[in-house]
Amino acid sequence: MTPSSNRWLLLGAWLLALAALGAFALHSLRISTDLRSFMPPPQTPDQQLLMEQIGEGPGSRLLLLSIEGAPEPQQVELSRGLVAALHGDAHFEQAINGAFDPSSLDEKLLPYRWLLSPTLDTHVLDAAYLADQLGQRVEDLASPAAALLKPLLPRDPTLETLALAERWSPPKQPTLRDGVWFSSDGAALLLAQTRGAGFDPAAQGAAIDALQAAFHALPGAGAAKLTISGPGWFTVLINAKTRAEADRIGAVSTIGFVLLLLLAYRSLPSLLLAGLPVLSGGLAGAAALALMFGSAHGITLAFGFTLLGVAQEYPIRVLSHRRAGEDALASVRALWPLLATAIASAAIAYLAFFASGVNGLQQLAVFTIAGLLAAGLTTRYLLPRVLPLRFLDVAETPGLGRATRVIDALPRPRWLPWLLAVLGVVVLWRAPGPMWENDLAALTPVPQDLLLRDAKLRGELGAPDVRYLLVLDASDADDVLTLSESLEARLASLVHDGVLDAAELPSRYLPSLATQRARQAKLPDRATLAAALAEADRDLPFRAGLFDPFLADVEAARRLAPLTAQEFARTPLGARLASMLVPRSDRWLGLATLSGVHDADALARFADASGGHVRLLDLKGASESLVVAYRERILRALGIALALLALTVVIALRSARRAWHVLAPMSLATLLVIVVERGSGLSLSLFHLVAVTLAAGLGLHYALFFERPVADAAEGRRTLHATLVCVVSALLVFGLQAWSSLPVLRAIGLTVALGVGFHFCLSILMARRR
Repeated sequence: MTPSSNRWLLLGAWLLALAALGAFALHSLRISTDLRSFMPPPQTPDQQLLMEQIGEGPGSRLLLLSIEGAPEPQQVELSRGLVAALHGDAHFEQAINGAFDPSSLDEKLLPYRWLLSPTLDTHVLDAAYLADQLGQRVEDLASPAAALLKPLLPRDPTLETLALAERWSPPKQPTLRDGVWFSSDGAALLLAQTRGAGFDPAAQGAAIDALQAAFHALPGAGAAKLTISGPGWFTVLINAKTRAEADRIGAVSTIGFVLLLLLAYRSLPSLLLAGLPVLSGGLAGAAALALMFGSAHGITLAFGFTLLGVAQEYPIRVLSHRRAGEDALASVRALWPLLATAIASAAIAYLAFFASGVNGLQQLAVFTIAGLLAAGLTTRYLLPRVLPLRFLDVAETPGLGRATRVIDALPRPRWLPWLLAVLGVVVLWRAPGPMWENDLAALTPVPQDLLLRDAKLRGELGAPDVRYLLVLDASDADDVLTLSESLEARLASLVHDGVLDAAELPSRYLPSLATQRARQAKLPDRATLAAALAEADRDLPFRAGLFDPFLADVEAARRLAPLTAQEFARTPLGARLASMLVPRSDRWLGLATLSGVHDADALARFADASGGHVRLLDLKGASESLVVAYRERILRALGIALALLALTVVIALRSARRAWHVLAPMSLATLLVIVVERGSGLSLSLFHLVAVTLAAGLGLHYALFFERPVADAAEGRRTLHATLVCVVSALLVFGLQAWSSLPVLRAIGLTVALGVGFHFCLSILMARRR
C-alpha cells in the first residue's frame, strides 16, 4: 500500500473511533441541569435546607401568572380554563386562581372538616349557632352564589368546606371578582406550582412550555396577554440568554479562528485535521464521565470544554514546528518532551480537583484529565501520520524574522518581576470592594424591569418571600404542628404591627392531634344534634330530612381517629404540607413561609425568643456560606495543584533554574490578572477561578517553549509563530467573551484574555536569553 493509502485508512479508522466514542457518550452519559448536583455537599443544617429549598421548596417552584389585555369576563374564563388545563398536566403540582375547588378535600375525608376547621374553637353546634347558619343559607340561596352552594347544603349547612378552602388559600389574597383573583389594575391573577426543581432549567423550561401551550390553546387567548414571573421563569430566561449569547460569540470566534489558521498555514486540510485532537479530547472526556459517573452536570461539561481549550495548542505546535525536508513524525518527536511535560503537569495538577470531595469538581477533573491525555496522545501518534505531505514552513513567513529580532533585543531587567509583584500586592491590599463575590444572583442578574414586575405580582398575590423562612424544630411531626399552633397568635400580632404581610404555618393545613381531639370532643351526639337542628330549622323553608347527611357526617367525625400527617399526605393538599414538614435523622423540621418581610430583625428577635425551637433562616445568607465553602475547597485544590505542577515541571526539566523560568512568569502573570481585576473593583467568583486556571495552563505552554533552547534561528521563528497563533486565537475567542453583557461569560473572557496577554509578555521577558 502507498503512504497516501495508509494515511486515508488511518484517518478513516480515527474518524470511526471518534464516531463510536461519541455514540457511547451520547447513549451512556446523562446530562443534569439541576444546579444542586454541581454544588458541594452541605456542611451545616442551614446549607442542607438551602439545597432542599432551591430545588423542592414551594417558593422556588412557584410561578406567578397574570392575564390582561382582554375584557374582564373573558379574563375570568381564561383564568378558569388555564387552571383546569394545568390540573391535568403532569408538569404541575397545583394551580389556583381563588376559585373554590370542592375536590381540594377528598370525599372520604369530608367528615374530618370538623377536626380541621377552627370553627369549634369558638362556637358550639347548638340550636342558636345552627339557627344563625341556616338563616344565612336562606339568604345565600337567593343570591348569585346559589348554584355553588345548593349541592353542598344537605351535607354541609354550616359551610365548613368553604371555611377550610378559605383557610387553605394563600394567607394574603388578591381581590375576588366572579370567583377568581384580580389585581388592582384589572389583570386576572394565578399561582402555579411546578413539580420540577426550581433551579433545574430543563424541568422549568418544560413546565413553562406546557403552560404557554395550554394558555394559547384556550378560546379567546389571542386577545389576551399571559405574563409569567418567579424563580423558575428567571432560570429559564437567563439560561436561554446565556446560551444564545454564547452561541453568537462562539459562531463569530469560530469563523475568526478558522480564518486565522488559514492565514497562518495556508492549508484547509491541515486546518480540518488539526481539529481532530481537540475533538478526540472532548469525546474522551465525555466517555470517561459516562464510565465513571454515568451522569454529569451541564456546568461540568461547559467548564470542562473551557479548560480543554488549552489542547488547541497541541496541533498548532505541530503545524508551526514542521521543518522543511522533514516529515511530521520527526518534528513531533522533537516537540514531544515539552508537550508531554505540559500535558502531564496539567493532568497531575487536576488530580487535586478530584481529591476535593466535591462531585462537580471530581467530574471536572475526570473530564479534563481524560481530554488532555487523549488530545495529547492523538497529537503525538495520529495527527503526524495523517497530515498532508506538502506544507508551508512557517519559518519563512514574512516579518517573522524581524519580530524575533525585536523580541530578542528587548531588555530583561531582573528587578522588573519583583517590582510588579510588590506593586500587585499593594494594589490588592488597597483594592476597593470585597475580594470575593458570594452572591449567586450577581453572577446571573435578572433585568431590573423583570424584578419590578415580579415584586408587583408577588405583592398582589401575597406569594411567599423567596429569601426568608421560619424553621420550627421538634421531636416529631405532631410536635412541629403543636409548636406551629403556639406561634399563630404571635405571628398574627407581627402581621398587625407591619413586620410582615403574612405567614403560612404548617398548622394552617393540619392541626395537631391534641387540637383535633379537643374539637372532636365538642361534637354533640346524633340525638342532641338532631334536636338542636330541628329547633333551628323551625319556620325555615327546608324540607324534612334534608340535613340527614350532615347528621351522619358529624356522627362519623365523633368516631374518627385524628388525621396524621402521613394520612393527610394522600389528599390533594398533601404535597403542600409535605413540603413544610421535613424529617431529619432524629428530629422533624417545620417550614413556615413568609410574605412581604419588612423587618427581618424583628422576625429574628421573635425567633430567638422561642427558646431555641424556632429560627429565622436567611436563604441568601445560607447560599453565600455555601459559596464560601465551595470556594475554599477550590482554592485548596488549586494550591495543591500548583504544588504538583511545580514538582512535575522541576522533575521533567531536571533543573530548578529552568523550572524557575517556566513557573515564575506563570505565577506572576496569574497574580497580575487578579490585581487588574481587583484594582478595577471587580469581586472574584468561581468563574474567575476556572478562567485563571485555564490561563495558567496556556501560560505554562508559552513559558515552556520560550525557555526551550533552539538549534537555530529558524526554529526560534517557528516557536514564535506557534506562540503568536496560540495567543491571537485565545485573545480572539476570549476577548469576544470579555465584551459579553452576561457576567459569567464576561468573567471568563476578561480573565483569560488578560491572562494570555500577561503570560505571553512575561514568558518573553523572564525567559533565558538564547
